[in-house]
Amino acid sequence: MASPDDRQGDSIPLRSEVTGNVTKIAARPGESVAADDAVVIVESMKMEIPVSAAADGVVVDVLVAEGEAVDEGQVLALLRPAR
Repeated sequence: MASPDDRQGDSIPLRSEVTGNVTKIAARPGESVAADDAVVIVESMKMEIPVSAAADGVVVDVLVAEGEAVDEGQVLALLRPAR
């Protein structure tokens, strides 16, 4: 979960917890999501790890594509929290 100091403007960056490959984009830019909804799914060591929304809000941008390799800590999407 992003801390208040980790925010980028009004957006919360959603980061990968593992190094792996993006297997699914579960929410597209403009879609509303609830806290803990999966936004991106990353596969690592044959396990699927969801990168979930840190709060209720709207996905502003998805910065990766399905099949793309990602690093631990990499920002995968941006979320604008609901007010």
